[in-house]
Order: sequence, then C-alpha cells, then structure tokens
Amino acid sequence: MKCYDCDVTGIEETVAIGVCRRCGLVVCADHGRVTQVLVHRANGVGKATSDRPARRVLCSPCHGAERPH
Repeated sequence: MKCYDCDVTGIEETVAIGVCRRCGLVVCADHGRVTQVLVHRANGVGKATSDRPARRVLCSPCHGAERPH
C-alpha cells in the first residue's frame, strides 16, 4: 500500500506502516505517529486498566488535533 500523504504530494511510492485509527488513511513512517494508550476493561470491582499500554497509529493531522494546545 501507498501512503496517502505521499501520494497526494507526488512523492514516489512509499511503504505504509499502518492505518490511522481515527480517520482510516494509510500512512508511512514519516507521516504516521505511533502513540500509546491505556487499555480500559469493564472489570467490575478492581483494577480496570492494563499494566501495559497499547499502541495505535495516527496520521499527522489527527495526532495534531488530539494534542492539547
């Protein structure tokens, strides 16, 4: 697959690293941001978050939109 942002700007075909979790566009290593998120589970009484964070891929615009200003 090709990175959407690279394809739009006319850069030669680049290998995608993942799909943006928010908007669904395919991104390369230059345009994608891998972030960590806590995993929450409905667990009743007791600890509801995982000890280890999960990874997710975001494109640059979605990553920027989620960051506090």
